[in-house]
Amino acid sequence: MDTHFDLLVIGFGKGGKTLAATLGRLGRRVAMIEQSDQMYGGTCINIGCVPTKSLVYHAEHRTAAAPGEQHRTAVEATRELTTKLRGANFSMLDTIDTVTVITGRAEFLDPTSVRVTAGDDVLTLTADTIVINTGAVPTVPDIPGLRDSAHALVSTDLITIEHLPKRLAILGGGYVGVEFASIYAQFGSAVTVLDSASRVMPREDADIAETATEILRGAGAEFLFDVRVTRVRDLDNGVEITYDAGGTAHTLAADKVLVATGRAPATEGLGLDKAGVRTTPTGAVAVDDQLRTSRPHIFAVGDVNGGPQFTYISLDDSRIVADQLIGDGRRSTADRTVVPYTVFMSPALSRVGLTEDQARERGLPVKILEKAIADIAAMPRAKIVEETRGRMKFVVHRETDRVLGAALLSVDSQELINTVALAMRHDVTARELRDAIYTHPSSTEAFNEVLGTPPRGQ
Repeated sequence: MDTHFDLLVIGFGKGGKTLAATLGRLGRRVAMIEQSDQMYGGTCINIGCVPTKSLVYHAEHRTAAAPGEQHRTAVEATRELTTKLRGANFSMLDTIDTVTVITGRAEFLDPTSVRVTAGDDVLTLTADTIVINTGAVPTVPDIPGLRDSAHALVSTDLITIEHLPKRLAILGGGYVGVEFASIYAQFGSAVTVLDSASRVMPREDADIAETATEILRGAGAEFLFDVRVTRVRDLDNGVEITYDAGGTAHTLAADKVLVATGRAPATEGLGLDKAGVRTTPTGAVAVDDQLRTSRPHIFAVGDVNGGPQFTYISLDDSRIVADQLIGDGRRSTADRTVVPYTVFMSPALSRVGLTEDQARERGLPVKILEKAIADIAAMPRAKIVEETRGRMKFVVHRETDRVLGAALLSVDSQELINTVALAMRHDVTARELRDAIYTHPSSTEAFNEVLGTPPRGQ
């Protein structure tokens, strides 16, 4: 085949596949390189958002089956779903005449040449434009015995095992740790979270983190805060974790250990130095506001460029790069404002904008409008679906009435937060959100009541 392309994409993630499809449909010659046929479609579909949220759904909808059986059924259903989506994603590109999908490992030979290796087969490809879209990988801290343990797992491992761990230890109380604590506690595992911080999700306001912790404890999860794990040792029937708490050594026994201590950009083996592509001190591919690397014809999109690790950010990255290649070239990351996110515990925690702590640290005059979900009379949906746990909290500018931020720990929050974010982008006031007409019974109509409560901090 002809080995020169208009566009060469390394990695089948959201941003890369969107660019490949967009330019392919315009008749440009595109090569999509993915190192594994089990990763067509990228992290989200295969080992990230989709499978974990499938497990969230199954964990929330308990049946009469034994915990282990329900978990096994959930894993099987999740596997079927990801297999179907992986095939659909492959077809999305494979059916475009000018797009070629190549399975193999990519490595730069120079700024315009990439070698692709698949077993004994080797191809050398060149391209006018190259996009790096290799994502991120879980990090494993250098704790004695952890990396060699047969019972230590990262998130991509845990979601595939069919045997439900009776005792699951989670290292890390960040967003990933919280999600998995919620999932597996609901499935019936005895979950213990160990973290060096004094609470879960330290980027959130303390009151929101405490409400989330109470919910997780109610589901059966336990927490060990302000501890330092010093050793992991395999036993015949599981693993022993040694940790320090206040200068005293303790041990915890578990069947499996989930390492949820963060993710790092996946750049190992790419040969970026040969291409003259610079990286940041954290190992991410360094990019400018238009996602160009130190080589102007090479871009980096998605988690690998060190930005927020969300699929929808990768999608927006693809729009920025497409604008450079086939648009007017004005779009940049500077245009990206008010980006919401969701932690899919049960119920989900969704947030956008400033926390109360951040607003006060900036010296902004704020009022806090908040209410426990169980106390919101105008939100019957929560009672209908029997999910009244959680809290809604809005941070509002006292003088302009603009919404500065919101934390929604409630049923349907992953949908509600998008309405709040849209309102913030267009300077809709808290009063306008309060007085808007919402369908009934819906979760959105909670805004009518919460935004009309007597404010705190005024």
